[in-house]
Amino acid sequence: MKKAIKSTISVALIIICIFSLASCGGNTETKTGLWEKATYLEDTEFGKGEKTALVEVKAEEKTVKFTINTDKKTVGAALSEHKLIEGEDGEFGLYIKVVNGITADYDIDKSYWAFYVDGEYATSGVDTTEIAEDVIYQLVYTKE
Repeated sequence: MKKAIKSTISVALIIICIFSLASCGGNTETKTGLWEKATYLEDTEFGKGEKTALVEVKAEEKTVKFTINTDKKTVGAALSEHKLIEGEDGEFGLYIKVVNGITADYDIDKSYWAFYVDGEYATSGVDTTEIAEDVIYQLVYTKE
């Protein structure tokens, strides 16, 4: 009887170990460097709406692409709607400090989030740039 109980417990423990290991396999990508506090490590699609904003987030050697379906008018509003950016209102509009959980703080280490529209440095901020079809918006972690 004791042998049967020990065998049953052993089998149960093996099954638990197998399921535990299998559940760790989902996202095998490791969070390192700037990406350690990132919310998303893979391309992700958000929301529902008539407009689509294509946004690339670049930091270090990694890029993550967000497809945001929204009814919001501006890129900033669409990103804020899904909590992908955080910042402070300044004299020139929203000053982005956090993108996808990654912080850039010029006052601490001379880093900031540069905003590009189709590869060109933007002449307006995310909070005033209207969403346009077939345009790729980029937020690039930049350090002086």
